[in-house]
Parts: sequence; C-alpha cells; structure tokens
Amino acid sequence: MTTKTRSLRRKYLSIIVPFLLLIVTFYGLTYGPISISLSEIWDVIFQKGTTVHQKIIIDVRLPRVMIGLLVGGCLAASGALLQGVMKNPLADPGIIGVSSGAGLAAIITMVMLPQYSYLLPIAAFLGALLTSLAIYLLAWDKGTSPVKIILAGVAINALLGAVMNGIMVVYSERVQAVLPWLAGGLTGKGWYHLEFMAPYAIVSLLLSFLAIRPANVLLLGDDSAKLLGQKVEFQRFMLIILASLLAGVAVSVAGLVGFVGLVVPHFIRLLIGEDYTFLLPLSILGGATLVVLADTIARSWFDPIELPVGILLACIGAPFFLILLRRRRIL
Repeated sequence: MTTKTRSLRRKYLSIIVPFLLLIVTFYGLTYGPISISLSEIWDVIFQKGTTVHQKIIIDVRLPRVMIGLLVGGCLAASGALLQGVMKNPLADPGIIGVSSGAGLAAIITMVMLPQYSYLLPIAAFLGALLTSLAIYLLAWDKGTSPVKIILAGVAINALLGAVMNGIMVVYSERVQAVLPWLAGGLTGKGWYHLEFMAPYAIVSLLLSFLAIRPANVLLLGDDSAKLLGQKVEFQRFMLIILASLLAGVAVSVAGLVGFVGLVVPHFIRLLIGEDYTFLLPLSILGGATLVVLADTIARSWFDPIELPVGILLACIGAPFFLILLRRRRIL
C-alpha cells in the first residue's frame, strides 16, 4: 500500500465511519417491533410525540443504543491495544481469554456475592487484568510470539470456562439470571445500566487516546523504542491495564460479547495501516457502529424472539477469524 493510498483511505474513512455511526444510531432508534419514523423521533425530542412513542424511545431504545455505543467502542479499543501490545492480529479480548477473566469475576460477583453487585465493573476489570498478565507472562520467553500467546490464551480460556461452569453447577438455583449474560447481549438494559457503566467507559475511552503515542512507539520494536529512551515494559504494562479496563467495563454490562475486538481493529488496520493516531479512533467508532447494528438486527429481524447479540456477532466474527487465519501467515 502506497503512502498516498493510505492517506486517501484515512481521509475517506474519517468521513464514512462517523456517518455510518450516525445512520446506525438512528436505525437503532427507529427500527423494532414498532417502527417509529424520524419525524416522530423529532416530535419526541421536542415533547410533541405520543406517550407511547416517548416511552419506547426514551425509556427503551435510547439507553440501549447508548450502551451499545459504549460497549462496542470499549471492546474495539481493547482489541486494538492488545493487538499492538502483543504484536498479534488475533489478540481479541474474547479469543485469548481476557473477556473470560472478566466474565469469571463478574459471575463470582453476581452469583456468589450479589450484595456487592455495585462493584461489578471493578471486579470485571480485575479479572480481565489478571488474565491479561497471566497470558503475557506465560507467553514470555525473552520476547513473545503469536503461537505462544494464542496457546496460552486458549489454555486460560478453557480453564476459566471450566471454573465458570463449576460455579454454575454449585449455585444452580441462581444460574437462570446469569444465562442471558453469558450469551452476551443488551436485552433489558436501560438507564440504570447506562448510569452504572458510563463513568467507567467514558474515562477508559478518554484514557485510550493517551495511549496512542505509546502504542505507536511499541510498533517500532523493543530495541528501537529503547534507543529512543522509552520505558518499553512500563508502557506495555500500562497498555495492558488499559485494555483490561476497557474489556472489563464492556463485559460487566453486556456479558460475553465476542469478536468485536478482533474484527473491527483488524479490518481498519488492513485499510489504513497501523498508525494508532487513526487506527484507534476509527476502531472505537467502528466497534460502536457494529454493536448497535448487530443489536438492532438481533432484536428486530427474528421477531417474535430476541436473539442475543453475542450469538449474532459470533456468527459474523467466526468466519472472519477463519478467513484471517487462512489468508495471513500469523502463526
């Protein structure tokens, strides 16, 4: 890819992706079992709409769309940072077990310690962080390699999955409330959940912009970064913490939603290159767009049932993962 081509693609995507996000946001507000036109949404904004439309938009669809935007942005940002830190295009929070670590901590909080449910985002962050560090340390041997990271992630993922299953067997009477969360989705999410996650999500996303320069420095390689006077291991550690926080925030509300952190950053990277100045913001916008679109489809196209968005995203992400594995020499 020439520099001119990359520059043009960055310019076009910087216009197209926000425009798509705006379209998908309105699509999420208007489309559902009861379709509401844009003019009717306009009336609701200025309190001229019907009571039914106001209730649907304000109480149901608006908070759900906003949660989808935050969840998608956090997962995509987490995936983009992990791919850079671990130098592996398959370093998605779900695939290598980071989301499972957050999920295990969340299940322990919800099932075993429900009185501490207000600490769910913090617990999910700690679970994601410990898992990230464990994978990185297990894969470290005077450096890391894609093979070691994937193998360590698969092993950790399997272990955490077994522990989650064991907890659900022991506390079987409380499992019913957790099952939709395990599938991943935004069903039943409202203003309470938005207020619950928004402070963590917004702070994490803002902090991710401070990670652009360190992430770009790490792309140069450890030796080159050290020659520039950079504290490579400290920067890598801080990026892992930030990626874990982003994944933990998303998992704490949406459950085990997978593949967003793999599909979006990698697709953006293929189009515009690895410069995080453009890659990270576009990944955040792209992740938000994908989750809101998938959630709208999942709750509208399969009427009278509502499909968990995690299932739909897995159906999209798994083929992408296989194509990526087939076409690129990444292992």
